Amino acid sequence: MGPGVFLSGAARQAEILRKDGNHYFQKGRIGAAIEAYTEAITLCPNVPVYLTNRALCHRKRNDWKKVEEDCRRAIQLDNNSVKAHYMVGLALIQNKDYPEGIKHLEKALDLGRGANQKSYMVEEIWQELANAKYREWEQASTKRSWELQTLKEACEAALEQKYFLDQSEPEGFVDQAESAHREQLNSLRSVFENYAVADAPSEVPDHLCCKITLDILRDPVITPSGVTYERAVILDHFRKVGNFDPITRELLDESQLVPNLAIKEAVQAFLDKHGWAYNSN
Repeated sequence: MGPGVFLSGAARQAEILRKDGNHYFQKGRIGAAIEAYTEAITLCPNVPVYLTNRALCHRKRNDWKKVEEDCRRAIQLDNNSVKAHYMVGLALIQNKDYPEGIKHLEKALDLGRGANQKSYMVEEIWQELANAKYREWEQASTKRSWELQTLKEACEAALEQKYFLDQSEPEGFVDQAESAHREQLNSLRSVFENYAVADAPSEVPDHLCCKITLDILRDPVITPSGVTYERAVILDHFRKVGNFDPITRELLDESQLVPNLAIKEAVQAFLDKHGWAYNSN
């Protein structure tokens, strides 16, 4: 048996094992699925889908270390694997490596949108990315709040110490020092309060929200009449209600929708500055 025939036979057997693994996975027999995929990988180690399928099994078991290992191997074989970037991103987020995990989730989202914008996976990836971005902001915000409180207390203590030393001055000067001390404390507290307010969740501006759901836009499209909607939402409106603009009531179909790149950039700039908005939908 020549090398070519052997490889062809190995590939056929690996495909049978992949299908067996899929069957076991659907039946909830995760251990059997892992064994089938592992045998397929042994026969054909350069097929990334075998690795991502096994990673999906490890994900079911919350074995994130093995998820990451399999997905990183898959990415080495195919850097455009949506599932590999998605699951390695999830694994990194589980380990609270938000920057690296978010990078992989963003890569998965870009690849997914390029392949099929209407795919259920695109929505799933977006939700996980939004959650990760919010948790990253929450972690950073908590750290900033603690640092801010520590700095505020140190500044107040320094002002109190200065005021204490001023008590040894002549009587008229002491009165002036007390007034100045109160003003300094008020100014200091005002500065810290304003900073805290700026970092706190508030309302997303209306022009950054879909006119149907009022959720912050992710993939905005604009109609000929100038109304901006979330792409998936307006397409769902066409399917379920009819081909017309829900705001203007004018006839409208998918071919007339144009990506609103200006709003998309504005949304991203807002999210970069206000991470809490990822949790606003």
